[in-house]
This record gives sequence, C-alpha cells and structure tokens, in this order.
Amino acid sequence: MLAEYGGVALSLYLIIFVLVLSGFAIAISLGVAPDSAAGSAGTLAAAWVATKLTQPLRILATLASTPVVAAGLKRMRRGRPELPPG
Repeated sequence: MLAEYGGVALSLYLIIFVLVLSGFAIAISLGVAPDSAAGSAGTLAAAWVATKLTQPLRILATLASTPVVAAGLKRMRRGRPELPPG
C-alpha cells in the first residue's frame, strides 16, 4: 500500500488515528469529570488504550479508503487551473 500510494496512505491513517483518539478522549471526558492534571492524563491514557483496541479496524478503514481518497486527490489536481509562469 505504501509503495503505491505513499504519503496518502500514511496521512489517511494518521488522520483516522487522531480523529479516533480525539473522539474517545471527548467521550471519556464527558462521562468523567477529572479534577486534576492526573485525571486529565488518565483520560488521555484511557483514550489511547481504547484507540489501540480499534487498531485493526483503523487499518482496514485505511486500506479500504486509500484508493478512493488517492483517486479523488488526483482528480482534484487535474481539475486545478495552472498558474501562469512568473
């Protein structure tokens, strides 16, 4: 996948990772009201563990969506008008 799509696959995986981590952190913090920095760190740690548990699903989502995203990006680049030189 990386050989064919390179940065698109890696970027898409990282975007999905950050979205899932953020989603878990928000969901956990809405259910728990930490009163200290340790509580906030605990929320982030719990979100990271939950995110790690979803890793196989995130990998599958990346593998399935990378060709579609790459094709869309290629189409967008082709449709963009060229800038005049200088």
